[in-house]
Amino acid sequence: MTVEPETCLDTLLELMDLPAPTGQEEPVLAWCRERWATLGAEIEVSPIGNVLAHVGGTGPRLLLQGHADEISFIVRSIDDRGFIWLADGQGSRRQFHARYPVGQRALVLPRTGAPVSGIFVSPTGHILSTRDNPSEPVVTAGSVCVDIGAESREGAVALGVHVGAGVIWNPPQQRLGTRYVGKAIDNRISLALMTHLIAGVAKDDLACTLTLAATVQEEIGLVGAQALGGPERYDLAIAIDNGPLADYPGTDLGELPNRLGGGPALVYKDSMVHYDRRLIDRLRAVAEVAAIPVQDAVYSGFASDGVALMWAGIPTTLLGIPTRYTHSAFEMGDVRDLDATLALLTAFVTTPAAPLPAGPS
Repeated sequence: MTVEPETCLDTLLELMDLPAPTGQEEPVLAWCRERWATLGAEIEVSPIGNVLAHVGGTGPRLLLQGHADEISFIVRSIDDRGFIWLADGQGSRRQFHARYPVGQRALVLPRTGAPVSGIFVSPTGHILSTRDNPSEPVVTAGSVCVDIGAESREGAVALGVHVGAGVIWNPPQQRLGTRYVGKAIDNRISLALMTHLIAGVAKDDLACTLTLAATVQEEIGLVGAQALGGPERYDLAIAIDNGPLADYPGTDLGELPNRLGGGPALVYKDSMVHYDRRLIDRLRAVAEVAAIPVQDAVYSGFASDGVALMWAGIPTTLLGIPTRYTHSAFEMGDVRDLDATLALLTAFVTTPAAPLPAGPS
């Protein structure tokens, strides 16, 4: 069975175009429900919106999981001039968002009606140069707002803008050789990979009983993954997510020695859990047999839905797909890593394996 668009990258770019801030993931979830059903999976939707695709097969119950939401903001107020002021869609503890949006196209997602286009703005240099304290950060969380061209609060409200509406940056995608650039590689990459996995593997070839999950609200605290169930439902799991890199200026390869084009990362530990080394060893063994490049990783400033799956009692590993400039409007990936990860997942789900022994390795 084939899937349109034809390549995994085409599918990823299609998914990256969809707007799905945390709490408003429906466009991506609807895509998953439709596409995965077309590919023959039995679809289940949980009360909070997680989409589960039961693919079939025989053997250990394997869950492959990725989240549907993207880095976002939320409207906290609209001033009298029609400017839109933002809160962080991820949680107050994070401040990274102020670094990246200025000058990017914005998209506000109201309750009903069409999305509202705008631009992220902050005071310009001509204004900042007149201020008394030039040592203050040029861009702060409190200095960024969205201009949608409205002249008043009433004008913005008439377009559908309201407190609580999700806001995303919405840049155009780019191709740079083998690299692709845009928003929401985190974590549409997991959904594209899972789609092409079930499109390319016959059910009779599966060495596991396979379920896919597209989960909600990862970016604010692993919410959807915590609702997936425990070991009574799954024997093992692979969380798939983008993986940070330190292979570009301003970073330190000694801290994170992974690079674009080097293959997916087998993650031993992130900031919250150690992942199951038995699964890491199996993935590595499968990669060696199939001559698929892989990298090792420890993600000190990162956590994934794999944390929630481990907390639920499911032996889990995290597969990190190398991504530069994570949590920005200009994330960058490499098609060679995309292809290598799809090859690794395909080999893993079709390779028979004995049940995991009790206890950690």
